[in-house]
Amino acid sequence: MNMEQYQKIKSANGFIAALDQSGGSTPKALKLYGVDESSYSNEAEMFDLIHEMRTRIITSPVFTGEWILGAILFEMTMDREVMGKGVAEYLWQDKGIVPFLKVDKGLADEADGAQVMKPMPDLDAVLARAIGHGVFGTKMRSVIKLANEAGVGAVVRQQFEVGRQILGAGLVPIIEPEIDIHSPEKAGAEVLLKAALLAELGSLDADQAVMLKLTLPEQDDFYAEVVAHPNVLRVVALSGGYTLEVANTRLARNHGVVASFSRALTAGLSARQSQAEFDAALDAAIRSIYAASNT
Repeated sequence: MNMEQYQKIKSANGFIAALDQSGGSTPKALKLYGVDESSYSNEAEMFDLIHEMRTRIITSPVFTGEWILGAILFEMTMDREVMGKGVAEYLWQDKGIVPFLKVDKGLADEADGAQVMKPMPDLDAVLARAIGHGVFGTKMRSVIKLANEAGVGAVVRQQFEVGRQILGAGLVPIIEPEIDIHSPEKAGAEVLLKAALLAELGSLDADQAVMLKLTLPEQDDFYAEVVAHPNVLRVVALSGGYTLEVANTRLARNHGVVASFSRALTAGLSARQSQAEFDAALDAAIRSIYAASNT
């Protein structure tokens, strides 16, 4: 493990940029960026266009380790290059930004008000490739829709089971049991989730550090015990469909939690912007998210 990266993630100011839209979420991300479906005729062209968008973000002079702790990459992005280097290598060596890799293969069908992750049979091979690229940690997402103890339990058990496999490979997992912001039982689901998280965290060895990526809660500082837990390297928050303004306002009220925004980070960006306009819009978003994270 790279201790310089570890210390940055543990204690530096900043936030994590989530640049890991996958096959299912890429068309929406491109559309918000001003590139509609008529601009590409197959998946390969679609992924080329999202890589162009990501490259424009990553190489922007405002996208630096001064503001940004880490960036989460899609597997295909890790295998591509930017400025003649692997993307993960470029992020750390040129920008001082710690690279993470999204490793889940998407969500299973809903059961008990939740969606666990689909199986990841090739995870060990993916982790080995990630280590070869200098990746520090991973991210994997499940979704909780209702305050159902069985569903929440299944999500958290699976997340920590896979998390232990990732720890065993020498990487730090970002465990992401997202609660749908539109859930009619959001607050109740948060109560169940916190209890399940604390139980699993309590079963980790003293030297096992994980990160958590959580939906911004209904009650401010609701996850304070999780933030303070000795096995938790950092707690980050997802934007989950909240606008940048709403996400930042909620985030600022949750002390010790930093952002890991995707849609809220890129919402103001457009393919039609000049480079100066693009950099200015990205800079404004970065500064606002940094300020909300630094509470």
